[in-house]
Amino acid sequence: MSFDKLLDLAYSYGGLLFNGLLVSFYLTALSYLIGFTLGVLISIARTYGVRFVKAVCQAFVELTRGTPMLVQLFLIYYVLPRVGLALDPLSAAIIAIGLNSAAYQSEYLRASISSISYSQWEAALSIGLTKLQAVREVILPQSIRVAIPALANELIYLFKYSSIAYFITVPELMYVSKFVGSRTFLYVEIYSIIAVIYVAFSIAATEAFKFIEKRTSIPGLRISTRL
Repeated sequence: MSFDKLLDLAYSYGGLLFNGLLVSFYLTALSYLIGFTLGVLISIARTYGVRFVKAVCQAFVELTRGTPMLVQLFLIYYVLPRVGLALDPLSAAIIAIGLNSAAYQSEYLRASISSISYSQWEAALSIGLTKLQAVREVILPQSIRVAIPALANELIYLFKYSSIAYFITVPELMYVSKFVGSRTFLYVEIYSIIAVIYVAFSIAATEAFKFIEKRTSIPGLRISTRL
C-alpha cells in the first residue's frame, strides 16, 4: 500500500465515496431517531406500564437483543414481501436497524429512569402534576441526561452497524467501497480509507456527546449505564 495510491483513489472515487458516506449518515440518523423514540416509549412502558404491556415490551427487547441484527434485516427485507409488504432496501435497513436500536436504547433509558430517586416522583405528584406530567417533565429529562454516555455509544455503534445494509444492496459506504475495490483491485487501500472515516466519525461523535454531557450534567446525578 502506497500513499500515492491512496491519493489516486481519493481523487478518482472521492465523489462516489462521499455519496456512500451521505447514505450511511442518513441511514444512521433515521435509525437512531427511530430507536430513541421507541426506546423512550418502551422504557416508560416497562417502568410504569401495566403487567401486560410490560410483558409485551420485555418480549420485544429480549427477542431483539437475542438475535443477530443481520437476521432481523433479512427477515424484514425478504420475509415481509411474502405477506404483501415489500420495502426498498434503504427503508428495510432503516426499520431493521432502528428496531434493533430501540431495544438497546430502551434498556439504557430504563436503567437511568430507575436511578432517579423516588422522592422526585413523590415531589412531582405533591405539586399537582399528573403521572404523565411527572414522567414527561421531571423523570424523563433527568434520565436522558444520565443516559447520554450510553446513547452516545449507541450512535457510534449504529454508524458502524449501518455497513450491514451492504448485504441488501443499500449503496452506503461499505457497498461503495466494495464496488471501488472490484474496479481497481486496491482493496487494502480502499478499506484503509473507510476505516479512517469510521474512526473519524467515532472520535467526532464522542467529543460532541462529551460537550452535550458537560452542558447538561446534573451535579451528583451519575450512574453507570453499561448493561
